[in-house]
Amino acid sequence: MANVTITNVRKAFGSTEVLHGVSVGIEDGEFVILVGPSGCGKSTLLRMIAGLENISSGDIAIGGRVVNNVPPKERDIAMVFQNYALYPHMTVRDNMAFSLVMAKAPQAVIDEHVRRAAQILGLSDLLHRYPRQLSGGQRQRVAMGRAIVRDPQVFLFDEPLSNLDAKLRVQMRAEIKELHQRLNTTIMYVTHDQIEAMTMADKIVVMNSGNVEQIGEPLELYDRPANLFVAGFIGSPAMNFLRGQLRDGAFVTNDGVALPLPPTGHGAGNGTDGAPAVYGIRPEHFQLRPDGLPVTVHVVEPTGSETQVIANIGETQILCAFRERVMARPGETIHVAPDTALVHLFDADSGRRYDS
Repeated sequence: MANVTITNVRKAFGSTEVLHGVSVGIEDGEFVILVGPSGCGKSTLLRMIAGLENISSGDIAIGGRVVNNVPPKERDIAMVFQNYALYPHMTVRDNMAFSLVMAKAPQAVIDEHVRRAAQILGLSDLLHRYPRQLSGGQRQRVAMGRAIVRDPQVFLFDEPLSNLDAKLRVQMRAEIKELHQRLNTTIMYVTHDQIEAMTMADKIVVMNSGNVEQIGEPLELYDRPANLFVAGFIGSPAMNFLRGQLRDGAFVTNDGVALPLPPTGHGAGNGTDGAPAVYGIRPEHFQLRPDGLPVTVHVVEPTGSETQVIANIGETQILCAFRERVMARPGETIHVAPDTALVHLFDADSGRRYDS
């Protein structure tokens, strides 16, 4: 096990800079997820840690040792890729043992490491099979097993679940989190799926366009997003944003609808009267109340556990998610109220949360 320290790392491909001074600290045994949209630089950063991409400037240290110029095989890391990259002509046992065989490890050591990894991953009865005889989830376990047998200081996962169907992704999320709890090894994991990030990580690094937008625990990012990007990216369904101004102790949308401000200390005190602002409220933080704001229903989507309603406040479309059943029809009016303790206010120009 080891900590990983990324200090002011930059990466450029020719004249195009894709990472702009990224700094992240990962503690020993921590499960850290890099999350962001496609093209934000998260996979590039992971490949730089692995030694598969050169660093333009800055430092990467693993276990206190700067590894900028250390070959990948000497960094004591193991990487699991999006495509499983299994050898089709080798059995599960041989795939998992391959790196140890190449390192000329004693046969007894190879057998013990493969046995232990197979037991952890539930592959003990499949060691004689070939990849073509396995399901997608089983192949992903073999790829993970190939990393486990090396007993590395750091595991790197590059979108390992993106090729699986939805049900299997949920199952594998739980298995990877359980694996981390068993091994207690440092893990860096890249995904564009914020649900994976929220459910698995000890700490999340939100990236956008080669920059780190915010670093924190999952619920910290959900409850106190630093800016509009993080607020819109973390949480599913996404946060609603209404644009307008702070005026006379309320928030007034651009089309004249007055919304209550959050209490002092929740972002209400930093904006000046008349300043352009953005009012953020998550779909699940609306309540059905007779004294609430009238909204016009467009679509009702019952999911069983909740009912999602797409409606309009003035001219702005919003999404509400209610735990109760909503029998409204398109065109009808319902009354909703935001939970003011859970409202977020952002500066319209900078995008920063007022009290962040």
